[in-house]
Amino acid sequence: MNILFLSIGRLNNIDDRGIYTDLLRQFRDEGHDVYAVSPREKRLNRPTEYIYENGVQFLRVRIGNITKTNVIEKGISTLKIESLFLKAIKKYLKGIKFDLVIYSTPPITFEKVINYVKKKDNAKSYLLLKDIFPQNAVDLNMFSKSSLIYKYFRFKEKQLYAQSDFIGCMSQANVDFVIRNNMEVSPDIVEVCPNSIDPLKVKKDENKVREIREKYNIPLNKTVFVYGGNLGKPQGIDFLIDCLKANTENEQIYFVIAGSGTEFNKLKVFFESGKVTNAQLFAQLPKEDYEILVNSCDVGLIFLDKRFTIPNFPSRLLSYMQASMPVLAATDLNSDIGKVIEQGQFGFWCQSSDVEHFNQKLPKLCDKELIKKMGENAREYLEQNYTVKQSYDIIMSHFK
Repeated sequence: MNILFLSIGRLNNIDDRGIYTDLLRQFRDEGHDVYAVSPREKRLNRPTEYIYENGVQFLRVRIGNITKTNVIEKGISTLKIESLFLKAIKKYLKGIKFDLVIYSTPPITFEKVINYVKKKDNAKSYLLLKDIFPQNAVDLNMFSKSSLIYKYFRFKEKQLYAQSDFIGCMSQANVDFVIRNNMEVSPDIVEVCPNSIDPLKVKKDENKVREIREKYNIPLNKTVFVYGGNLGKPQGIDFLIDCLKANTENEQIYFVIAGSGTEFNKLKVFFESGKVTNAQLFAQLPKEDYEILVNSCDVGLIFLDKRFTIPNFPSRLLSYMQASMPVLAATDLNSDIGKVIEQGQFGFWCQSSDVEHFNQKLPKLCDKELIKKMGENAREYLEQNYTVKQSYDIIMSHFK
């Protein structure tokens, strides 16, 4: 089959590790012809490029800046992506007859591109729903349901669903949410197609653990809890700060926060206040150091803002599971990531408004035997439920 994949994530190299590149490699290795269309922001000062690399055709489309920029430029650039992608596809891929187009959210503005490919080639379409917008923005008070911007994007969201022959959701709670809030969408086309990876074997080298901890002044005799990833509004950074404050005198544990995002400076101000002594905040680390650092910790942390009414399911979970780490998730009541973690017996959940409940989980996760057992459970659950082979089989079950 000729597969067209659309994403606003930067696809620099098919051999990079990630939920999309891993899935594309699976399609390639199963014998399909894969065409991946992704953006190239203008700050890179490079033109649109169509190139064949390692068995995959890449069309990298020059667009405006959508990351590391102000809200206005991001908004304008996001609105233009659809027309720029469509123009590039018509120019560079006009001779290709596609059998299947796969696309992820964000963004929700690919409807015209999908409609064009479906009409031209009689192709089928599969949506990987990773983000429920604009409701998530309403949850975080970015705008209201009565605003014109909400009504516009809600219309675009409905158009996208209408163009989708199948909708793959990250979890059962996401399936239920889509069906409950979109009466025009047939329940028969909505299914669980979870975040997934091609798991690497991660073996903890005690010498490397010691080296990296000593390099970054992380104690060897404490249980180290790590949060790695985006530090933005969706993570509910105020609750994370409250948890750090509540544990400043806890001598059993140490926190490592590593990442970037719109709320990084808020965390930086807190750390510079000198109110926390058993935690460190890291911004940009060398990629190799970052991965070794995260894998040298004991317990993975996940945070989601308490206000969410949509069921987020962060893909960060997979990297912790890959490293055989138990997970402590502090989320809103609508995400089912905590339910999955506790049913799989590889960690604990608490509500991201209850610091006391969070604190009650910490001593349990300082037990070395429990850490080992839950870590093994995490890896086993990953291999049984969240591999790209399983996602591939779910998608392709509709086209055999």
